[in-house]
Amino acid sequence: MFCQKCGAPIENGAKFCTSCGAAAPGGQQNGYQQNGYQQNTYQQNAYQQNSYQQNGYQQNAYQQNPYQQNPGFGGPVRPVSFGQKNIAIAIILTFVTFGIYGIVWFVNLVNNLNEATEDPAAQSGGMVLLLTIVTCGIYGIYWCYKAGQYVNVAESRRGIPTDSSASIIYLILTIFGLGIVVYALLQNELNKIAEYHGAPKA
Repeated sequence: MFCQKCGAPIENGAKFCTSCGAAAPGGQQNGYQQNGYQQNTYQQNAYQQNSYQQNGYQQNAYQQNPYQQNPGFGGPVRPVSFGQKNIAIAIILTFVTFGIYGIVWFVNLVNNLNEATEDPAAQSGGMVLLLTIVTCGIYGIYWCYKAGQYVNVAESRRGIPTDSSASIIYLILTIFGLGIVVYALLQNELNKIAEYHGAPKA
């Protein structure tokens, strides 16, 4: 290989002519290829880092939202099978039947709320009633508190405005013996969910 400027012989692989100091043929090209290689390597590392950060974000979001972890407690919202219920008639029937209809109403509320949240691990209305009787009403108070959270889950999945204080309100009303008021409030929220799916009012 010879220098293009002075014609002196240049060793293979040399970047400059030892005689005149001019750049050797292919020296700049090798440098360019080297820089291009470094640039490609940098872009590849940046892409891998972005992919890692994105995957990390998805993993954190997956862990943060417990309803997406359970296949039966997330994903597309399924239509509910229950319809809207007239709250005034339900209250009247509860008093007329000396509370018997209120028990049936309570069991239906539990089952309908379980269906709205799509939680496969939720206890049935009959089991909640049994535990309430066995614990002399203590479990019923606890369930009414949790019902406020369940309602918020069911409504938020459907884009319905929620009330963050519902659990506290239900708890206080139940402690003061106003469980039928809690039933009415829960039924009102379930009516909203049923209306969201186009269910008629009974």
